[in-house]
Amino acid sequence: MYGTGDVDFFDRVAPLYDLAMPPADGAALAAGLDHATRPIERLLDVGGGSGRAAAALAGPDITVVDASVEMLSRARRARGLAGLAADAGRLPFGDASVDAVTVVDALHHLPDHDAALAEAARALAPGGALVVREFNPDHPLGRLLVAGEHAIGMDSRFRAPDDLAAAMDAVDLDPRIVDRGFGYTVVGVRR
Repeated sequence: MYGTGDVDFFDRVAPLYDLAMPPADGAALAAGLDHATRPIERLLDVGGGSGRAAAALAGPDITVVDASVEMLSRARRARGLAGLAADAGRLPFGDASVDAVTVVDALHHLPDHDAALAEAARALAPGGALVVREFNPDHPLGRLLVAGEHAIGMDSRFRAPDDLAAAMDAVDLDPRIVDRGFGYTVVGVRR
């Protein structure tokens, strides 16, 4: 209904998105970023939309990367964040050029999880961290979320924490499940 990666949906709801969504969990993101073994000076917030997650972080130079130009417009106008319209499966950044990547509440919307994980790993410098906050489809609330997103026509595909950790390992990231629950965090540190 909304196209590959749900981009059309997010373009339409961009003006109301921040009114409906709670702030990102900055403490959970910081706990994930603490796994990096290098200083974090440059961070990409992939699938970062309106900049909700980037706004919860302090310190590094952050670039919000999203395929929805309307959501990026919100990140720029409402939050003053740098934004770049790009595909998570083909990031326009050099090899080993960033210290951290976050994907917050967005991996399930990306059309190719494995390509997005591989691109994040490629862009990370050694010791850099990929921090993914997602919803667990095996949790009772997660099952409701999956059903709800599919009911409104989204193309969402959710992964459980152990599956995501295995996918990170497959792209040469050292995975760690930081927390579990309806919302969970998995970190992959670039080897």
